[in-house]
Amino acid sequence: MYDQALGNARIKRVALGGATAFAIYIASVGVTACSQLLIARLVGADTYGVYAYVIAWMTILAYFSALGFDIALLRFVPAYQTTGAWSLARGVIQYAERRALAVSILVMLVGVSVIMIWSRQFSPELRNTFLIGFILVPVWALLWIRCSIVRAFGGVVLAVVPDKVARDGLLLLLVVLASLVLGWHTDAPLVMMATLVGSIGALGLASLAMRRLRPGALTIVLPEYAARTWRHTAVPLVIIAAAEALLNRTGVVLLGWFGETKEAGIYALAFNIAFLVVLPRTAINTLFAPTISSLFTRRDQVTLQALVTKAASWTLCAAVCIALGLAILAEPILIWFGKDFAAGVPALRILLLGQVIAASFGSQLSVLTMTEHERGAATLLILSAAGNVVASIVFISMLGLTGAAIATAIALIVWNVAMAAFISRHLRLLPGVHGMLGSTLRRSLGFAPRSPKRFKNTTVV
Repeated sequence: MYDQALGNARIKRVALGGATAFAIYIASVGVTACSQLLIARLVGADTYGVYAYVIAWMTILAYFSALGFDIALLRFVPAYQTTGAWSLARGVIQYAERRALAVSILVMLVGVSVIMIWSRQFSPELRNTFLIGFILVPVWALLWIRCSIVRAFGGVVLAVVPDKVARDGLLLLLVVLASLVLGWHTDAPLVMMATLVGSIGALGLASLAMRRLRPGALTIVLPEYAARTWRHTAVPLVIIAAAEALLNRTGVVLLGWFGETKEAGIYALAFNIAFLVVLPRTAINTLFAPTISSLFTRRDQVTLQALVTKAASWTLCAAVCIALGLAILAEPILIWFGKDFAAGVPALRILLLGQVIAASFGSQLSVLTMTEHERGAATLLILSAAGNVVASIVFISMLGLTGAAIATAIALIVWNVAMAAFISRHLRLLPGVHGMLGSTLRRSLGFAPRSPKRFKNTTVV
């Protein structure tokens, strides 16, 4: 009875925390939508395409530079807190920040050098946007790591606000100030500069939140390092982060690479609107991921299955409601951003369908990365991202930006089906809403009661 009550309390905590985070995400959507609307209206589809193309590259590079620790910290820090290993908790935080900062600065320097060497291959607007954009790489890598630390400490709102509200809020404020108040010409480099300033401000807020929520035990112990264990975990996680970023932005990158920057901008806007369907799942994940790590450490599979199922049902219901509204209003929404963006209506509806199907499977990537199956997750994601690249090249050549949407939707669905099969086989969990079918489906699949393995030894090797 005690275990069941404790499990129900954990699920309720995730629900309340997810609801709080979802409210913050809704606020961030309003800020982001306003900023993107303003940028699109001020610069037009062509210049917006340049900005979106560069942002897509910087996002991929920043996730790579974070070295997977933006995910790994959600696994290690709660586990160390659960076992009272405060020295290791402090050690992994320091290790993550220092390694990510060093790699991101190297990526920035190499990127700037490449642009300068081949500067004649780029238009002045694209070249200058890239040069400013590369400075975002270390800022974003450190921002995401510190937001993950705040999440691991239990700060739902304080983890969401810097990256999801403050960053785009400052971007919006700066663009309005430059364009409407100062009367400056708003081009892609200027918008990128505003993005950089907003990101630096967000990093400052995340740093303050991290110091505020840091447990007192972390300040009185010396750091202990299990570097080999952390590297072993981080390698597949960095692959996961970079591959997921590539999977989401393949259409923008390839359209821009082929010189179709205007279509890249239209597709980027359609993808960003369709990505609103993912917000409920992302909100739940703010507490879902650390809780998975804690339950897995305690070998509480019953509560873990209940949490996985309920979280998936919540996110699917919300995703369907959001997707239906966006699909019906797709044309007026895109025209609101400018007449040129109306060409993205078919792409938007295709992407919405793909996101709803993915929502029915729940937060499978979090389940895999929080239960020591990051290498399997990395393999599946690499194959899906590679398939998306090949499919996008084929479909873009035939259907343009609509083809990019078809390829991305197919890759997203295939990826989730593959993860569901992996989770069923290796964790003995029914993924997504399939858990609602309960023991009948479990028996038909031949599941035998079996507890998942515990975390590996995380002492210094």
